Amino acid sequence: MQKAINKAIYGRKIGMTQVFDEAGLMIPVTVVETAPLTILRKKTVERDGYSALVCAFEDINERRLTKPEAGVFKKVKQPAKKLVKELKLSADKYEVGAIIDCGIFQQGDFVDVSGTSKGHGFVGPIKRWNQHRLKETHGTGPTVRKGGSNGMRSDPSRVMKNMRMAGQWGNEKVTVQNLKVVKVDKGRNVILIMGGIPGPKGGLVTVTETVK
Repeated sequence: MQKAINKAIYGRKIGMTQVFDEAGLMIPVTVVETAPLTILRKKTVERDGYSALVCAFEDINERRLTKPEAGVFKKVKQPAKKLVKELKLSADKYEVGAIIDCGIFQQGDFVDVSGTSKGHGFVGPIKRWNQHRLKETHGTGPTVRKGGSNGMRSDPSRVMKNMRMAGQWGNEKVTVQNLKVVKVDKGRNVILIMGGIPGPKGGLVTVTETVK
């Protein structure tokens, strides 16, 4: 059974740098800028079938929203925000209008970070799956970077599922687990996380307490 998640926040990947610990060892870290989340609504198991918090973050001019979007914020008497997302946290611990910031995490915590990986478009099997190039002699051409045989002529006379072929590479949800929080700067709304996390600079990521 999956452990219940008590701490989670959204943020933007700023990039990577390095810090030094008390022993003088260099630690590679990823800087995540977390915007304070405003709770707009609480979803409950009784009414919605699952427990979650509807949160908004990143300020925006209200004139850039549609009337239905702006009405959501007027209903709870909160300023307009750019993004509205859900966090599957316990709705009992928070009230509508409350703020969640990076202070929920502390140095030494272990977290899981989810984000959308960099998209590389349509690529061939060599770049996508690290396959070998075909021979450049004895009539193999005219192309040597295409895929080889994909199936059999007789039985089953089709391409099997999960065959490694050319196609879309990247631009998918990726989660990296058990990363250590090196530092939390509440004044700057920044979390330093050891190691790399998925996504490009400026990409939206979700930081949650680890489930393992």
